[in-house]
Amino acid sequence: MGVMVRILIVAASLGVAALVQNYRLMKQHIPPPKLDTKEYWGPGNGANYKENVAVKPFDISVKPEIIQDLMSQLDRPLKLHEPLEGVAFEYGFNSNYLQKVIKYWRNDYLPKWSERESFLKKFNHFQTEIQGLKIHFMHIKPKNAQGKKVLPLLLLHGWPGSVREFYEIIPLLTTPNEKHDYVFEVVAPSLPGYGWSQAASKKGLGPAHIAVIMRSLMVRLGYNKFVIQGGDWGSFIGSHVAALYPENTLGYHSNMCGTSGSLSMIKMVLSGFVPSLFYEKQHSKFFKPLGELFSHLIAETGYMHLQATKPDTIGTVLSYNPVGLAAYILEKFSGWTNGEFQHMADGGLTKRFTLDSLLDNIMIYYVTNSITSSQRIYAEHFSTSEMGLQMDSVAVKAPSGCARFLHDLAHSTDCQLKDKFVNLIHSTYHDDGGHFAAMEQPKILYEDFIEFAKKANL
Repeated sequence: MGVMVRILIVAASLGVAALVQNYRLMKQHIPPPKLDTKEYWGPGNGANYKENVAVKPFDISVKPEIIQDLMSQLDRPLKLHEPLEGVAFEYGFNSNYLQKVIKYWRNDYLPKWSERESFLKKFNHFQTEIQGLKIHFMHIKPKNAQGKKVLPLLLLHGWPGSVREFYEIIPLLTTPNEKHDYVFEVVAPSLPGYGWSQAASKKGLGPAHIAVIMRSLMVRLGYNKFVIQGGDWGSFIGSHVAALYPENTLGYHSNMCGTSGSLSMIKMVLSGFVPSLFYEKQHSKFFKPLGELFSHLIAETGYMHLQATKPDTIGTVLSYNPVGLAAYILEKFSGWTNGEFQHMADGGLTKRFTLDSLLDNIMIYYVTNSITSSQRIYAEHFSTSEMGLQMDSVAVKAPSGCARFLHDLAHSTDCQLKDKFVNLIHSTYHDDGGHFAAMEQPKILYEDFIEFAKKANL
């Protein structure tokens, strides 16, 4: 018996030692990978490529024939299946409400397209060429900023959004406020393959390589140090900019904070069993029990599997198919704003947004025919080459802030975030709002961002 006890003690000791060693390894950060700032993503081999570094004003006007063709398509009789009895958005976009959206698009929105186009032109649009791609961006400088601290801000969107998400928050960011000293020079690019930014012609342009382009854009504009804010893919890309280029990053703030490192995933599972070790009870409604969380993610991420494996197939289905495009994108604006909206006849879309604002975003995808290329980022993100960069193991050392909005898809605890964001100085919880915070809750997001700026002493 004594021998067996000793063997068990030795085995247990070895097991504990292995766990401790693995824990140390998982906690270790790796140096940022050296990514080629000259890698060519345009068409052809690029052997004779010479980058045109000029920054030029860009006209986003839409050709009248595109609007006329869209009007003709929307004039066609809709042959949709009736929804099941008693079903709202639980099975996806409700076909009865879709008919109302299409009717409004055709009879109310498009007849005033010149007004909507003028609205989209209210900020200055530009284009420049980086690594073989023509990159579109909006550049908004504050007026009457005397006496204020003016900071460059890289503002990054995601999918299925666009720069349209920022039209409500940009005036807040660029207008001096008597309550604080900050005002921002905003640079809001369309990600490559989104809207008016050219898509890559080659495989491999994932979030890390897009981060290289975004940093190059800021440096080209004369901003060697800048602040970053982003949600959705903008969160990933923004954190990569901060991790790859700490010398350029003044601070990083996100409304979709997360990390998928091994240690973070272990902590997520453990938090389901011992939540008190990972977050305060008052914040428990932000962190679903594991079973409920996984069920929720399975229900809401079918699109991700499609876009990560066959983006061009689903893209072909949606290209120049306005009815399908509207249903596919607007369903996300319903479910990701508040999961309970699925039980409402209109998906809750008009509770937080106007149809005009939602259709502005749809129009950007439609008139630029960018739905396919926008979805390829999912395939590139999950590719072997992108995963091999191990970006979750590269620390973000700049001051970092996380704003959680209750109804977003999922949330990470501070304990998880600090594995990557080693200087997490700002962590907040908002009892309302969802995934598209800049568009849905611009004032709250703005105020959160300002509080972060104060804490970071930017």
